[in-house]
Amino acid sequence: MNAAPHGSIDTSSFDTVLVVDFGAQYAQLIARRVREAHVYSEIVPYSISPEEVAARRPAAIILSGGPKSVHQPGAPLPDPGILQLGIPVFGICYGIQVIAQQLGGVVDRSGRGEYGRTTLTLAAGSDAGPPPSVLFDHVPPSFDVWMSHFDAVVEAPDGFRVTASTPDAPVAAFEDPERRIHAVQFHPEVVHTTGGQQILKSFLYEVAGCRPTWTMTSVIDASVEAIRAQVGKERVICGLSGGVDSAVAAALVHKAIGEQLTCVFVDTGLLRAGEADQVEATFRGQFDVDLVHVKAADRFLGALDDIADPERKRKIIGETFIRVFEEAAAELGDVPFLVQGTLYPDIIESGTKDAARIKSHHNVGGLPEDMQFELVEPLRNLFKDEVRAVGEELGLPEEIVWRQPFPGPGLAVRIVGTITPERVEILRAADAIVTEEVRRAGLYRELWQSFAVLPVVRTVGVQGDERTYAHPVVIRAVTSDDAMTADWARLPYDLLERLSSRIINEVPGVNRVALDITSKPPGTIEWE
Repeated sequence: MNAAPHGSIDTSSFDTVLVVDFGAQYAQLIARRVREAHVYSEIVPYSISPEEVAARRPAAIILSGGPKSVHQPGAPLPDPGILQLGIPVFGICYGIQVIAQQLGGVVDRSGRGEYGRTTLTLAAGSDAGPPPSVLFDHVPPSFDVWMSHFDAVVEAPDGFRVTASTPDAPVAAFEDPERRIHAVQFHPEVVHTTGGQQILKSFLYEVAGCRPTWTMTSVIDASVEAIRAQVGKERVICGLSGGVDSAVAAALVHKAIGEQLTCVFVDTGLLRAGEADQVEATFRGQFDVDLVHVKAADRFLGALDDIADPERKRKIIGETFIRVFEEAAAELGDVPFLVQGTLYPDIIESGTKDAARIKSHHNVGGLPEDMQFELVEPLRNLFKDEVRAVGEELGLPEEIVWRQPFPGPGLAVRIVGTITPERVEILRAADAIVTEEVRRAGLYRELWQSFAVLPVVRTVGVQGDERTYAHPVVIRAVTSDDAMTADWARLPYDLLERLSSRIINEVPGVNRVALDITSKPPGTIEWE
């Protein structure tokens, strides 16, 4: 196996499915569902060329849903040559319409759209005719599916047969088994579609012949081999935050190279309450890893003085981290490699030449150009749920594996405005109350994230019969599978009441508590 960039897994030994993204939130979900079927997947832009696809030698291609009509000017359309490569193709929602349009079918407004749950009926097979579709071997003749479309295929291309319909979509699925092209108007990747994951598995296993080898054991083995191939006998440092990402990255690298690894924990002054002590106790007490604790609160807060723009915050924090790591490495001698817990969603959100930047992650878009390290990023191919699974497989303790995600820039991106030591202390105290009460309510594992946000504004209040002019605190709690999409959590009223009461009574400088009920999209989970 050849060394992969950044010490990430060399995926060439796994069957790969390319998920072509047309701009909908579903592309990431499709990619995760493919991996849940133990097949490796990657998201690629719709502008990818047939030559690029062929060079990557995928086992299959999935065309995702999208927010536009294929008839709309400027609609995202792939190169038609992709359908001529002989690679198995599965079109979903917008994907079925793309296939129909490019291969001679007809896509039109059906008169009314379908949104939400509807009933799909399979086309009947017969002794004299073709058998029912292999996609639907393990589902009943009629079942509920999740739709989200206005345009619809009204005529399948020549050579294709219609395999399913709904009351408002007479061509809800079609296929050409000889060309190994299958497509459905509904969304099998969402949980609301009955048997949707089984339909996806039927395409992956029966149509594309994919091998279910993408397991956490194989991921660990491939990661260890890639790390060894990249770093050889050199010394390595790991930027350890104590969160699950950096902890799993550290554990993987330690498994690969042992005593060549030194972990550097930087106390930025932007951590949660008690976090520095917890990290040091955990990693010194439970792991046989060399740990250097750098106390750099004054340095980070000084660099962030009078900075309000969130992108500048992230870039300043990213650069300051690197400078601290460079200094730590210099004290250790010649250390050319730096381990980071960068994940696949970090890469997507930080943007590429084909994808818009949502926000620069401090360990991706926030890195300085003159950085002296070569990065080792063993998790950059993985989603968060896969990272947790790897952590469990490596034997990391539950309190680390299932710790809620915490941004690398820390509380800096939860203070909306300029940062001062006083504001950090207000937010840290409020955030500690949120965590304590969420745990007490038994909801910590159910929530993807729950935390406090401090907008740098003041509101009028009345406390002790006197007028106050103090900060509001916003409670943010979301449910999610991978942070690519998220829904606001419906916290119990009694929990919200306790949170409001405790934060206002126990945190000086706060006189109001609000609740953020925004999903992602349109918002992001973090406020900055």
